[in-house]
Amino acid sequence: MDLTAHMTSHFDDAVDTFKASARELAEPLSVAVELLFGALANNCKILACGNGGSAADAQHFIAELVGRFERDRLPLAGVALNTDTSILTAVGNDYGFNAIFERQVNALGQPGDVLVAISTSGNSPNVIKAIEAAHDREMTVIALTGKGGGEIGRMLMETDIHLCVPHDRTMRIQEVHILLLHALCDGIDALLLGDTL
Repeated sequence: MDLTAHMTSHFDDAVDTFKASARELAEPLSVAVELLFGALANNCKILACGNGGSAADAQHFIAELVGRFERDRLPLAGVALNTDTSILTAVGNDYGFNAIFERQVNALGQPGDVLVAISTSGNSPNVIKAIEAAHDREMTVIALTGKGGGEIGRMLMETDIHLCVPHDRTMRIQEVHILLLHALCDGIDALLLGDTL
């Protein structure tokens, strides 16, 4: 095996995936920015969840909102539902792992809030249950998926936004997900700080 060529193929595949994602996702991504900005401007909050690498992405995204992205501004209301080990272990033990996000959405979610639900496969049972709870609570959902969107893609409502990366490999999907989340942060800041776009 030519290891250098193998490593180079990752860059080539990533570039192709980013370009395909730009063509398919730039417009819904813009709509997602406006949705998130509108929620925050109306004193609503953003909840985010995911598993594994997607949990890290959810936590990273909320940190950029509550802290800052690239410029100083007021903190923005967001909660990562995968970060409280006491809640995760208590709910997981008492109700099962599939309820760990649903329970928190039911506790914290209000009409007008937004759930950012991240699942590379689109089939994570606990993320699906969180989306169901968000719909019950009159929240809008922004779903970040890949692999065709899975069950999540089929259950979203017309008012939700689906950012489905056009790839089947988890690593490529996760690479685009972090770009999407950074773009959301940048777009929110641009609207909040009055940039001329």
